[in-house]
Amino acid sequence: MKFFKKKKEGERPSEEIKKPTELEMFCGNDKELYQALYDTMPPDPKRSNVSLQEAVEKAKEFEKSGNKLQARMWYHIAGGLAIFQGDVEKVKEYFGKCEKLSNRKYPILKIPEKAVAKAKEYYEKNL
Repeated sequence: MKFFKKKKEGERPSEEIKKPTELEMFCGNDKELYQALYDTMPPDPKRSNVSLQEAVEKAKEFEKSGNKLQARMWYHIAGGLAIFQGDVEKVKEYFGKCEKLSNRKYPILKIPEKAVAKAKEYYEKNL
């Protein structure tokens, strides 16, 4: 009984072959756009149990109480919902708050109009 198959010369193990994600394929060669949407765009916002207004209210409550981590998390959720709604100004506002609360850079703030437009196209195609 053979457990291991001999590799042919130049053959890569299957785990090394990385298939592009749906979002990577959708963004194509635009790495900046992909980075902007990768961590900010919710995959299926219709399944969210929270409204944009609720997320913002919770974020403000946590920010007021000094809980930066929870406030950032809720602003992040609000920003994702704003992407889905196509509201560029709210995307900039909420991810701007995230950036201030976490000292982390959000690539979506460099190209918010382009990112929101592409996300809208993605949602129309996939939801």
